[in-house]
Amino acid sequence: MELRRRDYRVERPLLNQEQLEELGRWGPAPRTRPWRTSLQCSRARARALLLQHLPVVAWLPRYPVREWLLGDLLSGLSVAIMQLPQGLAYALLAGLPPVFGLYSSFYPVFIYFLFGTSRHISVGTFAVMSVMVGSVTEALAPDEAFMQAGNSTVNVTARDAERVKLASSLSVLVGLFQVGLGLVHFGFVVTYLSEPLVRGYTTAAAVQVFVSQLKYVFGLQLSSFSGPLSLIYTLLEVGWKLRQSVVGAVVTAAVAGLVLVAVKLLNDKLKRHLPLPIPGELLTLIGATAISYGVGLQPRFGVDVVGSIPAGLLPPVAPSLAARLVGNAFAIAVVGFAIAISLGKIFALKHGYQVDSNQELVALGLSNLVGGVFQCFPVSCSMSRSLVQESAGGNTQVAGAVSSLFILIIILKLGELFRDLPKAVLAATIIVNLKGMLLQFRDVCALWEANRVDLLIWLVTFVATILLNLDLGLAVAVAFSLLLVVVRTQRPHYSVLGQIPDTDVYRDVAEYSEAREVPGVKVFRSSATVYFANADLYSDALKQRCGVDVDQLISRKKKLLRKQELRLKRLQKEKPQQQAAASTGTSVPIEVNISDGAIKSHDADGPKAQQVSMEPEPAEPAASGQDDTQAPGGCTLKGLGLPPPAFHSLVLDLSALSFVDTVCIKSLKNIFRDFREIEVEVYVAGCQAPVVTQLEAGHFFDASISKQHLFASVHDAVLFARQHPRSGPASPVLVTKL
Repeated sequence: MELRRRDYRVERPLLNQEQLEELGRWGPAPRTRPWRTSLQCSRARARALLLQHLPVVAWLPRYPVREWLLGDLLSGLSVAIMQLPQGLAYALLAGLPPVFGLYSSFYPVFIYFLFGTSRHISVGTFAVMSVMVGSVTEALAPDEAFMQAGNSTVNVTARDAERVKLASSLSVLVGLFQVGLGLVHFGFVVTYLSEPLVRGYTTAAAVQVFVSQLKYVFGLQLSSFSGPLSLIYTLLEVGWKLRQSVVGAVVTAAVAGLVLVAVKLLNDKLKRHLPLPIPGELLTLIGATAISYGVGLQPRFGVDVVGSIPAGLLPPVAPSLAARLVGNAFAIAVVGFAIAISLGKIFALKHGYQVDSNQELVALGLSNLVGGVFQCFPVSCSMSRSLVQESAGGNTQVAGAVSSLFILIIILKLGELFRDLPKAVLAATIIVNLKGMLLQFRDVCALWEANRVDLLIWLVTFVATILLNLDLGLAVAVAFSLLLVVVRTQRPHYSVLGQIPDTDVYRDVAEYSEAREVPGVKVFRSSATVYFANADLYSDALKQRCGVDVDQLISRKKKLLRKQELRLKRLQKEKPQQQAAASTGTSVPIEVNISDGAIKSHDADGPKAQQVSMEPEPAEPAASGQDDTQAPGGCTLKGLGLPPPAFHSLVLDLSALSFVDTVCIKSLKNIFRDFREIEVEVYVAGCQAPVVTQLEAGHFFDASISKQHLFASVHDAVLFARQHPRSGPASPVLVTKL
């Protein structure tokens, strides 16, 4: 329906900042002391803290058993079926014996059930976290450090014990970082990890995971590389040793991969008809273990198997924290939380509940902290398991508790049955599960069309992570992303605004063909806040867009004034009697021929002679804000023979400013000074109250700049400037017709 045009009339006073403060009774906000509230002790506050930091106490008593229990049980069983093979496989990624993947699928999951706020994410082993842990364990406990003296074999028992010690200590440090950041409400740190950055990072991590599994697929013994270019060195060594591949391992991995892919395709095709997805990973593991045991893949074909999986749980061990793990622990803590909170917010938005980012930090931190004490490695949430948990009917964290109980049963009784499971099958399971992350390569085409700056972030993150490894890659990605933000604020969109006819709306004249500049008034706007990084660029863009070379005009004006002053001094020396008359307080007229000098008047009606009084004249009362506008001796640009600007007023639209610093204040003062030198009055419009407060604190207002130069809106400033060209600010009441 097309809107009908209506003529209407708006009558209101023009408001500068002083009038606005008086009308709205503006004043500083009352000071609050939140620390007083935090120190108060009461039963209600104790209960609120308990419910905040132990959410299970809030939702479990109100749990609708009849509606949700069956769905949570089936969902927990489905997740446990996936958790078993993934736990065994991701432990290999971390460089640890497979049974520690089962431990990491039990303790952290149960702790998250007590402290987590997301109902649908599946906490446990995750490929990206596992490969980050593996890069640490393989770098600090390489195979070369455990070579036996008598032969060239590796002491696997000693190596695994050292790696388990490192991984558990790393988990404790990760937990301490996450709990500490959560308690100080530092959950907003994840906002510095943009979606292109996270997706580029996880894609690079998926490539790292894929390359790390090639040694199990081909049955090769590779050296342990760490640090920058380790991925390149690994690929080169795989290519060099490809002739030494174990045929049995290659065939086993290929068959297992084909079976897994076929089952996944079948699940996608029949998902509407199946109550639960077919557990392809579990069936593949069971079948591969049975075939390996019956055929004897290890003794006959040299296929490496998982080996002994001890039954039962391990006692807690005090971790030995080392300073060399701190940097990696912080990177793992941030990445793990970013992945978990991103997925948690997706499910929360879909199902209509809230996720507390700070409590999620605490929950993940406690999961890793307790898990590290029981010799687990750091965990996060898995995208594939979370999708299964949600699609299988999971409603609350009870599904996670059910899956952890199933894993406990496997650890206690069934784990030893998988001792003949080929590692090539676990490698195939990992590679097939990387499908979702590897498909993120399609982001390149999508970002090319949508936002090429985000594409640049994605590519830099991916390349840095591939070349520099996961920890340094993340640091480079975050630094580059923040640097790009600074660059974007340094290059904002500058525009000269014009008025849309019959409205009080002002838009960029370069974008709106109907927008017209107000005669005699320039309106300038920046799309970003002005601060130390772009204050000079703002001033330069302003002078360029105004169409006047302000600096050159000021320089020419000062040069002409200096010549005039020298000419007057010369005339004074040539007429001593006039100097004597000046000393007695009399005024002697001096005729100065301006037309034959460098100074030529453009005023056809003006006189060609100037009367100069040698007696100091009393200063005329200057209008507000005009004390430095007139040049010495009352000389104007026109009187000096210089072309004046085509406008008499400049309005700075500062509505985009969110804060000001000392450099911004100094830059604004310089703008006032320079434009007044060329006889242009400057006004400011659209400042928010916090910005005005900061201007006051920075001593922006003085004898030459008052709050009467600040207006509530651009329209107010333009109307005032049109009706008072080159006059001091006043307080008129005008009628605005739109």
